[in-house]
Amino acid sequence: MPQESSTQSAGSRPAFEVVSIKLSGPKGMMGYFTYPGGRDRLGHQTLDVLLMRALSVQYFQVSGGPAWGHSEQYDIEAKPAASPDSDKLYPTDGLALNTLQRHMLLTLLEDRFQLKYHREVREGRVYFLTRGSKPLKLENSKYTDPDFSWVGGPHLGGISGDGIAGHHVSMPALAANLSPFLEQPVFDQTGINGFFDFQYEYAADVSPESRPDVVASIITSLQEIGLKLVPGRGPVETIVIDSAQKPSEN
Repeated sequence: MPQESSTQSAGSRPAFEVVSIKLSGPKGMMGYFTYPGGRDRLGHQTLDVLLMRALSVQYFQVSGGPAWGHSEQYDIEAKPAASPDSDKLYPTDGLALNTLQRHMLLTLLEDRFQLKYHREVREGRVYFLTRGSKPLKLENSKYTDPDFSWVGGPHLGGISGDGIAGHHVSMPALAANLSPFLEQPVFDQTGINGFFDFQYEYAADVSPESRPDVVASIITSLQEIGLKLVPGRGPVETIVIDSAQKPSEN
């Protein structure tokens, strides 16, 4: 498949109006944040992680490219042109880049990093999320906000080995949320429709040192709520970096 933006003219691509790119220092912000009006700050980000964010794929789906693209970290501040609709176009919760911001980040990578890439579908290791042998412990969700969905640990943090919890989660969304932790695609084959709340937590007397690793914890936790992960082979969408250049700093 050709590079996604190859059919778009430069003027038709969504783009930030102001961009600052610098090599990351030993300190500073890590991760990414958005602000009212669409200003974005990304700290200590490598090229492959930036591409992962721009295309909304997982780290294990990005391959190829120069060695520095996996190791050199950059700090980026970017701001779109102001408009009367800025408050509607851009998120203000600071948690994620929306679709428009991801498209602008992709334009930034193509312009400033001279990024060229293509997509491939390769056969690889995957998991299938299925019904398990134990009774289902999924409750119909009490949340009504259609945009709210969350999967994490039993204490509202990330999945860390002490169990699993979800609020207003469909089975396809659960599969997608598990994929980064398992470092493999997860396909929903449960046949279960709807949105659910669920929680499984290891006993309080299980010390952090004796808890299983994250993958083993996910497998056990799913079994306890009536689900199962089955390993197999399947299609894995892969983003291949064909070439890139280090950006000039400003």
